[in-house]
Amino acid sequence: MLQKTIGIVLHSIKYNDTTNIVELYTELSGRASFLIKIPRSRKSGVKPALFQPLSIMELEVENRPTSNLQRIKEARSYYPFASLPFDPYKSAIALFLAEFLYRALREEAENHPLFAYLVHSIQWLDGQEKGFANFHLVFLMRLSRFLGLYPNLENYQAGDYFDLLNGCFVTKRPFHNSFIEPTDAARLEKLMRMNYDTMHLFGMSRVERNRCLQTIIDYYRLHLPEFPELKSLDVLKELFD
Repeated sequence: MLQKTIGIVLHSIKYNDTTNIVELYTELSGRASFLIKIPRSRKSGVKPALFQPLSIMELEVENRPTSNLQRIKEARSYYPFASLPFDPYKSAIALFLAEFLYRALREEAENHPLFAYLVHSIQWLDGQEKGFANFHLVFLMRLSRFLGLYPNLENYQAGDYFDLLNGCFVTKRPFHNSFIEPTDAARLEKLMRMNYDTMHLFGMSRVERNRCLQTIIDYYRLHLPEFPELKSLDVLKELFD
């Protein structure tokens, strides 16, 4: 049965000489894997070059409930990017976030609020000319709401620790090792007051930004089983002096 949907590209890998496997987060089916033929003519309805990290695609797929790999009959860009693939800073962020989502999103069911959040965030980044250095930090913290991992940030007081294991601020050092010191906890509290429209008002050095990013990744790694090291992380850490 043919089905039309919209999907966000998370990962693409060559399967053999004629086929690629593409992982997408789709509006109707959540996380899904697709086989796409490498075209032998310009008339092909599917062009693998379109499947770049975080590309938003309009798809017509052969929905086969008994198969883990679906086939894409036709694909076209749902939202043509204006700047994201051409700006080295934005493309590095996109590569990192695509890899992060590829590892974090495992739900094979529709989740319209999450899908809408992803589309809105990608479009916002693409359209922003400046002031997006903290985008990936705000994106990841807001994402935790949709995954049921949002930390309890109430009752923060200066000098508190942040307990990564239990996701809350505490006044005393936890007995386990999964926590951050008060200085880094204060940065985390500041981060939680940011959104896309106000984050440019909060100054951070590259060192501070990278410490926040590592804290966020450590938090996800504690709460998502088998969350691996991210290959694109080192590139991202070198950006935004």
